[in-house]
Amino acid sequence: MRTFVVSITVAAIVLATCLSGAAGEQKFRRLPVREYQEKMKAGWIGQMAGVGWGGPTEFRAQNKIIPADQMPKWEPGMVNQFQQDDIYVEMTFVRTLEQYGFDVPIRQAGIDFANSGYPLWHANRAGRDNLRKGIAPPDSGHPQFNKHADDIDYQIESDFSGLIAPGLPNTVIALGEKFGRLMNYGDGVYGGQLVGGMYAEAFFESDPVKIVEGGLKCIPEKSQYAETMRDLLRWYKENPNNWEKTWDLLNKKDHLNPDYRKFSCSGPKGDFNIDAKLNGAYIVMGLLYGKRDPDQTIIISTRCGQDSDCNPSSAGGVLFTTIGLSKLPDRFKSALNPEGVFSHTAYNFPRLVEVCEKLVRQAVVQAGGRIEKDASGEEVFLIPIETPKPGKLEQCWEPGPVANSLFTQEEMKQITKREPK
Repeated sequence: MRTFVVSITVAAIVLATCLSGAAGEQKFRRLPVREYQEKMKAGWIGQMAGVGWGGPTEFRAQNKIIPADQMPKWEPGMVNQFQQDDIYVEMTFVRTLEQYGFDVPIRQAGIDFANSGYPLWHANRAGRDNLRKGIAPPDSGHPQFNKHADDIDYQIESDFSGLIAPGLPNTVIALGEKFGRLMNYGDGVYGGQLVGGMYAEAFFESDPVKIVEGGLKCIPEKSQYAETMRDLLRWYKENPNNWEKTWDLLNKKDHLNPDYRKFSCSGPKGDFNIDAKLNGAYIVMGLLYGKRDPDQTIIISTRCGQDSDCNPSSAGGVLFTTIGLSKLPDRFKSALNPEGVFSHTAYNFPRLVEVCEKLVRQAVVQAGGRIEKDASGEEVFLIPIETPKPGKLEQCWEPGPVANSLFTQEEMKQITKREPK
């Protein structure tokens, strides 16, 4: 009997080693390249659908919920959002990565953003103005130079970071430190890192709570932004079927309480609120209370108000990533124009997908993963399991010192765009 028990124990140890790897070895998650493509495409379509559906309501509801009967009706053609800044601004960052790779210096990223030709607002506008004046990153997003540094801007254009870094939260964090600091600081950066982290987890997880928790691990736990997300998760657990009650709790704490609007570009009071954490909460509200229903996810995120096209864009993008293109309801993809070119970019949808796949291959290898072929000859990403390592805590109302970063004369010669005098 003892010999039999020992044999069973040894067999169990061998099996566990085969599944998890020997002690101290890197563990991996497997993602077939074909599945990655399906989910990545769906993620972009989710963004386009969310911003298209919510577009007519943008900032028309401030400090209030949009009534259900004022929610626009979805039409399949709404997916063709080629003129939306919520979509095309982040493609500037994709283009920088395409040209220079993931090791591109932040100063080059700043030069590329300075040369963008589209209209901008809030933190994006202030950051780009700084860059064009010669204030190099990260100072272009520092509160001393950018009074919008806690605004929503990097959050609404961070979706790309998770879509090219499946299961790679530290790549998402690093991309936020590089591109998010062109225009944001503190919670303004953390919002983008959380959104990117949710996308990265959405390639492997479908439970919205776990996806939000995955994003939360990408930001400093003592930030106000992280506190807001923990509040939401707790309120959702307490009121799983009443999003309006959770909205009210959130509104009282994060919108009406001046302690949570210390760096609001609209001041500590007033109905208009473009702070990253409040609008980020509306993204998460859609994901949690939408309960994996594509329509309800976008509708709830939209009806929360404020930046009610950008927020459902990210909520839709994350959820659609979990679903994958082939399983999306046909109404969200049937009218997609593959030849439509995103404004101020060189990308149509097929070209965008092609570049994202090129970048994800670089990201996986750079993170210590690899690409193999399975028994049928299909390519598979082996993605290392990482512990997220957020950056140090910074908050806009108590900022650290500036870096005194200025572009050189040679770098300024590369910036060909200037604001009209």
